[in-house]
Amino acid sequence: MRTRFVLAAVLTAALAATPLAAKDYMQGSMRIEHPNARPTPPGARTGGVYFTLHNVGTEADRLVRVASSVSDTVELHSMTMDGNVMRMRAVRAIDVPAGARVALGSGGYHVMLIGLRNPLAAGGSVPLTLTFERAGTIDVTADVETAGAAGHDASHGARPH
Repeated sequence: MRTRFVLAAVLTAALAATPLAAKDYMQGSMRIEHPNARPTPPGARTGGVYFTLHNVGTEADRLVRVASSVSDTVELHSMTMDGNVMRMRAVRAIDVPAGARVALGSGGYHVMLIGLRNPLAAGGSVPLTLTFERAGTIDVTADVETAGAAGHDASHGARPH
């Protein structure tokens, strides 16, 4: 009986920061679901990355930093509509309440890649390092998907920022 418990504990620890499926990752109590980006047109200097954060724990957490090697700067952003005007602004962190899901998509929170070193091309990927206040740090890969791909969201690559 004790051997089974030890084996289960070792397997759980080994899988804690590894991909759950092709699109999902787990770090501590934070699940990162379907990280993705859209291709950008030639010469675009910005791009967006999207995913859903699912806090499966009993304590609130927050995403406090995202880094990537594909751009000069990476920022957490919020988008809101003020009448017919879209307003985007950098935010310091994104709160993820216990047991909640927070979607990062084109109509709200998202990750902005500023100063892209190369365009984001369909079939490519974007390496990201996400840092959470409680769950710690995890490396994930966002697939660059074309419009109409399951679960993708719109990018900022075609729009000035």
